[in-house]
Amino acid sequence: MDALLQVEGLAKRFGGLDAVFDLDFTVEAGEIMGMIGPNGAGKTTVFNLLTGFLEPTKGDITFKGENIVNRKPNQIVDRGISRTFQIVRPFLNMTVLENVLVPLQAPKNRKVNKGRMENQRRAAGLLEQVELADKMLLLAADLSHGDLKRLEVARSLAAKPDLLLLDEPFSGLATKEISALSDLIKNLNDDGLTIILIEHKLRELMKLVKRVITLNFGVKIADGTPEEIAKNEAVIEAYLGKGGERFVTS
Repeated sequence: MDALLQVEGLAKRFGGLDAVFDLDFTVEAGEIMGMIGPNGAGKTTVFNLLTGFLEPTKGDITFKGENIVNRKPNQIVDRGISRTFQIVRPFLNMTVLENVLVPLQAPKNRKVNKGRMENQRRAAGLLEQVELADKMLLLAADLSHGDLKRLEVARSLAAKPDLLLLDEPFSGLATKEISALSDLIKNLNDDGLTIILIEHKLRELMKLVKRVITLNFGVKIADGTPEEIAKNEAVIEAYLGKGGERFVTS
């Protein structure tokens, strides 16, 4: 069976800088994969390439059997890839419910929606899923940082993705908030959603994923299980430091 996502020879050059260089990887349907590396390693650039916010210098991105290079972000969302951002981007002067209603107007959703009341039910259901139902009438501007992270996930799920890209979802969260959001991510994957997760909180990431790829200076230096990555000498030298096994122990 073909991979859900296949990346081949992907590269992005900014002037004289290779932000991503000759990157190959695949993601199978139902997989949850981690992507790690130092700041500036090219991780978010990869997400921007996958979602059409950047055009690659070269290479191919095949999603569900179709090359999506040079597609616009809205076209890629319509094909089934959704994402969150490191810095949350809510509509601050709209309610939490309205924030989720916006992506429900995307072409993919308009083909199947059954009117305003149905959209409101769907939006409310998504907010229940991320445990924000009791705050749906608040302005997004009044939410805590942790709740804004949950809202970001709900808005991404509203697009009905086949592949969800999560860019540092635990950044800035307290331990209790991380635990709750981690449970949500696990449940989404258990329900069959394919996920790629960028995260610097390595202990939490390693508990969630079955496979990790590591980037350094835009180059993939390792691809393996969390246990393999924690013992990989190239990854230890570039990112983990000595005692990398601590990130995969309970």
